[in-house]
Amino acid sequence: MNILVCISSVPETTTKIRFTDDNKKFDENEVKWIINPWDELALTRALELKEQGKGVDEITVVTVGTPNTDQVLRKALAIGADKAIRVNAEPTDAWFTAHQLAEVVKNG
Repeated sequence: MNILVCISSVPETTTKIRFTDDNKKFDENEVKWIINPWDELALTRALELKEQGKGVDEITVVTVGTPNTDQVLRKALAIGADKAIRVNAEPTDAWFTAHQLAEVVKNG
């Protein structure tokens, strides 16, 4: 069995958030990104199943984002994921993100 874990990157809770000059977005230049803690728990559980010999052959993590999400994918690989996939797109809304992730699942 292969397990696919969807992860997202979120600003570290200690990061001081600053907004851009037009106040429409926050300035990402000094933001440290981490794996969403709930997504990290899902990855941890998948790894536990693999370690327990529950028939898990491969654990793949996937995220939708720009190259600045690569650091969370590297962290997931360091934790123990076998493969990491980044769908190179700016996640605009939940429907778009779900559609992109569905394509990854369909194409294996």
